[in-house]
Amino acid sequence: MEQKSIFSVISPIMVGPSSSHTAGAVRLGLMARNIYKESFSKVKFVLYNSFATTGFGHGTDKGLLAGLLGYTVDDSLIKDIFNIVKDVEYSYEYVQDISRHPNSVDIIIDDRMKISGDSVGAGEIRINNIDGFEVNIKGNYDTLLLMYKDKPGMISEVAEIIQKQRINIATLHCDRSSKGGVASMCIELDIPAGDDIVNEIKKLSDVFFVTNVRKLK
Repeated sequence: MEQKSIFSVISPIMVGPSSSHTAGAVRLGLMARNIYKESFSKVKFVLYNSFATTGFGHGTDKGLLAGLLGYTVDDSLIKDIFNIVKDVEYSYEYVQDISRHPNSVDIIIDDRMKISGDSVGAGEIRINNIDGFEVNIKGNYDTLLLMYKDKPGMISEVAEIIQKQRINIATLHCDRSSKGGVASMCIELDIPAGDDIVNEIKKLSDVFFVTNVRKLK
């Protein structure tokens, strides 16, 4: 049985009227920030379904941008975020697509990375796609994310590096474009992986991207 977090029992302390449209939006932005890590000057948000139709009144647009800039759900400055932002170009698109979750968004940063996720209720979120690869990042665990050329033995090589540090793997999710093509690996850990683990994984043959995604607080 899946363990429920405190967000499933009570709504988070937050600015805004809706845990899914406001707090969830902020947390999606924060998670995208944790994944991208670098400074940025341009972002486009594509809001789907309920996010698109009722999100404006709930501050979804403000929450997404504020989260991406590092503001937390209880920060009173979120409501004034459009007046605060000076050096970031931001835009919004609104789409209806029944194939997407009711509270879904694509976050496209500097035209370099596309991060897609859902606000699933009570402030909980899920990042489900990064640059076309399926992932499952809920922000409850520190997560290793890597992109590499699909080949036999890669999962065991990465797992061995993690286990040498006596860190337990909570979940592991893999996806690939095709056999022998580009692949992704998303590994949730019970405790954070240090830079030494990230650097060792970077040295593996055919790994071209690896990052340590910090969990949300």
